[in-house]
Amino acid sequence: MNGFNTVRPACRMRAVPTKRRSTRAKPCPLSVELILKWADEHHARKGSWPNINSGVIHGSEADTWDKIYQALYQGLRGLPGGSSLARLLAEHRGMRNRVDCPLTKKQILEWADAHRRRKGKWPTNTSGPVIGCPGETWENINANLHRGDRGLPGGESLAQLLHARRGARTKNQKQRLSIAQVLTWADAHYRRFRDWPDTTSGRVVGTLDEEWANIDACLNQGFRGLPSGSSLAILLAEHRGIRRRRQRPRLSESLILAWADAHHERTGQWPNDRSGEIVGSDDEYWNAVEAALRMGRRGLPGGSSLALFLEKHGRRPRGRRVPRLTVQQILQWADAHHERTGRWPTNSLGELPDAPDERWQRIEQSLRLGLRGLRGGTTLARLLAQHRGVRNQGNLPPLTVRQILTWAEAYFRRNGAWPTRNSGEIPEAPSETWLLIDHALQKGRRGLPRKLSVKRILAGVHATPSR
Repeated sequence: MNGFNTVRPACRMRAVPTKRRSTRAKPCPLSVELILKWADEHHARKGSWPNINSGVIHGSEADTWDKIYQALYQGLRGLPGGSSLARLLAEHRGMRNRVDCPLTKKQILEWADAHRRRKGKWPTNTSGPVIGCPGETWENINANLHRGDRGLPGGESLAQLLHARRGARTKNQKQRLSIAQVLTWADAHYRRFRDWPDTTSGRVVGTLDEEWANIDACLNQGFRGLPSGSSLAILLAEHRGIRRRRQRPRLSESLILAWADAHHERTGQWPNDRSGEIVGSDDEYWNAVEAALRMGRRGLPGGSSLALFLEKHGRRPRGRRVPRLTVQQILQWADAHHERTGRWPTNSLGELPDAPDERWQRIEQSLRLGLRGLRGGTTLARLLAQHRGVRNQGNLPPLTVRQILTWAEAYFRRNGAWPTRNSGEIPEAPSETWLLIDHALQKGRRGLPRKLSVKRILAGVHATPSR
C-alpha cells in the first residue's frame, strides 16, 4: 500500500475492433503524355531512355517502368493496349526499337568486319556492345540468329555465320587435318626428342593448341577430315615402321569362358578381377579382362564385368546363387518404394528394404544386359514409363520456343503476371514445370537453343517483360 487511494473504474472498457481501412492507393490513370513526361525526366537525369528494368519512376506514386509496360501492352489504366514502352519511345522520341528493327546477315557481317578492323579479332557472343550501333549487343545478335527473330531464318549462331562467310575459326572449330600433316608433326617430334609420339606426349611441337591425344581421338573417330578406325600407333606402324606398343590381341567370349573353366577346374573357384595372371595365356591377367569387359575394348561389347559375364553364361562363384528376376517382381518392389517414399526408384539408389540382398544398380544392369532371366535391352526408367506411366527424364518430348511462349501467354491470362522458373507446374502440359523448361533452355536440351532461360525468352521475344 503506497498511501494513496487507488480509484478503480467500475468496469473495464472493451476495445471495439474497427475495420482497418486499406491505405493502398488505387493506380492512377495513365496517358501517353504523362508517360512521355516521365521518360523525358528519366533521360535528362540518367542520359538514357528507360526500359522495363529501370525500376521505380522518379516523381510517381510507386509506379515502375515494368508496370507502365504492362499497361501499354495489356491496355490497362486507360491506355488502348497493343503497344510497348520501346515502341512508344520509338514513335514519339525517335529511340531505336531493336525488337521491331529487322536484321540481315549482311548487316551482321558488316558489323563483324568493323569489329575485327578495330579489335584485331572476330566478335563472339561475349564481345559486348556492337561498335557504332547503340542498343545492339553481340549476345542479342547471337540469340536472334539462334531463334530466328527480326527476319532471320534461325537455327544458326554467330560463330557458325562467321565461320561460313568469313572463314573465322573458334576454339571449337579447328582446321582440317591430313595424314601427311600428322606424319610431318610426328617426324618433327622424333627429331627433337629421339622418340616417336604417343597419346601421352602432350602438345604437338610447332603448334599452339594441338595435342597428340586429340589427334589420336580424331584418327579413331574420323574427325577433322581424317579416316576413322585408326590410331596414332597404327599410323606410325604403317607409315614409319614403328612397332606398336602393348598391342593386345582381340578377345572373344568363348576364349574367356575357356580360361574361366580351366581356372575353376584347377582351383575349384571361378575367377575374379583379383585372380592374377591367366594360366595358359600369353601374358594375360584377369583384371585386364575385367577392364575390357567394362570398357568395350579388344573386340568386346562393353558395359559388363567379369562377374556378370560368368553369371550370364551359367558360371557362378561357388556357393553364390543369384535368384532369377521377373518384370512383375521388379514392378512390385517399385510400387512398394513409391508407396513408402512418394517417389519412383532410380538406378542411383542403393539397397531395397523389401529385398536386402538386392540393389537398384544391379537390377538396372540385369535389365540392360539381359541377366537373371530378363530379356535385356531396357532400363528401369523405361520399364516404369511403360508399365506405370512414370515420366522418363532421359526420353522427354522435344520443345519449341513458340510452344513455351504459348504456355507463358496462357499463364499471363490466368495470373496477370508472366511466369518465372519457380512458377510450378504448367496446366496445359501436366508433366512439365517451368523449372524443367528453364533447365532445358540453359542446357540446350530437347531441341532448344543453348544459353537461354525463361526470363530471357520472355524479355526478347514479342517484347514480353522479364521478371
